[in-house]
Amino acid sequence: MNFELLLNNITNPTLLFFILGIVAVLVKSDLKIPESSSKFISLYLLFSIGFKGGQELHHSGINTEVIQTLAVSVAFAIVVPFYSFFLLRKKMGNENAGAIAATYGSVSAVTFVTATMFLEYVNVPFGGHMVASMALMESPAIIIGVLLMRRYSTDTQGSSLKGILHESLTNGSVFMIVGSLIIGIITPENQAQGIKPFTTDIFKGFLALYLLELGMLASRRFKGFLSYGRTATIFSILIPIFNGVAAVAISGAMGLGDGNRLLLAILASSASYIAVPAAMRQAAPNADPGLYIPMALGVTFPFNITIGMPIYWALIQMW
Repeated sequence: MNFELLLNNITNPTLLFFILGIVAVLVKSDLKIPESSSKFISLYLLFSIGFKGGQELHHSGINTEVIQTLAVSVAFAIVVPFYSFFLLRKKMGNENAGAIAATYGSVSAVTFVTATMFLEYVNVPFGGHMVASMALMESPAIIIGVLLMRRYSTDTQGSSLKGILHESLTNGSVFMIVGSLIIGIITPENQAQGIKPFTTDIFKGFLALYLLELGMLASRRFKGFLSYGRTATIFSILIPIFNGVAAVAISGAMGLGDGNRLLLAILASSASYIAVPAAMRQAAPNADPGLYIPMALGVTFPFNITIGMPIYWALIQMW
């Protein structure tokens, strides 16, 4: 089953476009995406993720389990960036540490979808509000990452916490995803249907183009990952395991169903290579995408698919 899931993701066209971007740089192709188009795609992805997450919250009924699950999800998105930042800042610098902290506090939508496929295969139910959890974990992690960068940057030493928080919250990328989430929550379903072709139907196409550019960007700047190779690789494996096991333990104490427990573990252990890189392009231009993108997409993603998910599922069956 794990081989089938891995094969399905390897043949996913969006990931194949990421590989195409890497190959384009290796063969020295002149393929490139105009900067203005790249910025538009980044903002579109943030808008779509935020709006769809808001719609899921709008549709799902609110009960104790939903509230508890959303609260724990947001708590992971806040806490993980904090300890990740302080583990890495002396070794990698403030901006790289902040970008990685946001990356690992946030989530991977593809890993989440893979986990739902596994649950459907084994006929284990899960709640629709878990999609809202996924969207809610994007913006807090970005905010915390930007906040920590601003707080400990030599350029902002002495700045008030209020000023740093304001700058973090009003950063264009953060503002877009938070604003879109709120709009998604308050928009009636019949109104949301009017823009569904834009928010949903073309999402994978824009995602493919975005990953094409990320592939080219990561390939050009892969030296950043190699220069921190041991530290980056160890972090990319151990932190997801720690986060995933913690989520399994906490969700078990909460009495959540097995399906929701696995999805929470996957959300806690995954790392973003869509929303966070899109945000960091603007919020942290000096952070090296050749470091945090390969960590998330080249190490953590395949690890979670092949090893992490079976570990979390086995622990759920035991506990």
